[in-house]
Amino acid sequence: MGLRFIFMLTRNDRTVADAEQQLQTALGLGIRHIGFKDIGLPLEQLQRLNAAIKAGGATSYLEVVSLDRESEITSANVAVTIGVDMLLGGTRVNDVLPIIAGSGIQYFPFPGRITGHPSVLEGTIDEIVASAREICAHEGVHGLDLLAYRSKENVPALMTAVCSAVSKPVYVAGSISSPDKIAILKTAGAAGFTIGTAALDGQYPADGKDEASQLTAILRDVAALNQHLSPMHKNRLSHAAESMPYVQSSKMKVHINNMHISMTSAEAGASWSFRKSVDEFFFVHRGRLLMKLRDREEVVEESEFIVVPHGVEYCMAALDGQPCEVLRIDSVGN
Repeated sequence: MGLRFIFMLTRNDRTVADAEQQLQTALGLGIRHIGFKDIGLPLEQLQRLNAAIKAGGATSYLEVVSLDRESEITSANVAVTIGVDMLLGGTRVNDVLPIIAGSGIQYFPFPGRITGHPSVLEGTIDEIVASAREICAHEGVHGLDLLAYRSKENVPALMTAVCSAVSKPVYVAGSISSPDKIAILKTAGAAGFTIGTAALDGQYPADGKDEASQLTAILRDVAALNQHLSPMHKNRLSHAAESMPYVQSSKMKVHINNMHISMTSAEAGASWSFRKSVDEFFFVHRGRLLMKLRDREEVVEESEFIVVPHGVEYCMAALDGQPCEVLRIDSVGN
């Protein structure tokens, strides 16, 4: 599994008032992991927000930043009530585990000593590693939520030590605002990371400070680290004909050995997609096609084609308000 990006609808450890609006932008970009904090909005709005995340096909995360025992217990009960998929943060494992038992919620508490708002990770690397080991020894704990960039210790050394000390996945949270920080946590062995404030406040290096530009840049950088960017660009069939095998098929749909060939119509509206293990070939028979990738967009004209390798996310849509007929070739499979 590649490095996981979790977009938090939060600023300074609080769920933002316009979270539902921001959510639609994230879902439109194909973000599949989206979370919020246990403070900032009333229960009814958090419940509606969680339902909207899951209805959009994403995994939902609730991160606990409340510091006292009573509030943390309340937040764990909220997680069960509204039905989140993942519970991040908090430090009182023995209190939380009985509450979420049997709920199907995956639990990633904070290792170390957490203080203040926004939350700060205190303690030496050795102390944090010892805490991480103790927490991961619990059967109901699925991994850790490490506030590495809010520690005064050597952050790369801290992340490497914690990731090496436990066999369960480690997500890194707090004050991640640059591609360099993301690259460092991946090198350290982290399974994923969260970004909230940096994206909502336009702090991430991007073409613009708006949410869409910020998230697009993060998705591009994560795709690059995961080696999920496509090295292929559009081409003309006439240029590639000599190297392509001859295939005789109808214009509608046909299977030849393990190849699936079909003529599809791309419309103006489209959603993001990807294939796990199958490369796809798109040839524009009529019209103009906009192929969106995480790091760029390509306009594919009539008689041009583009190959999208497996594992690469893409979004195809017709241009000029007219349907676009596309010859699509792929293998039978996922």
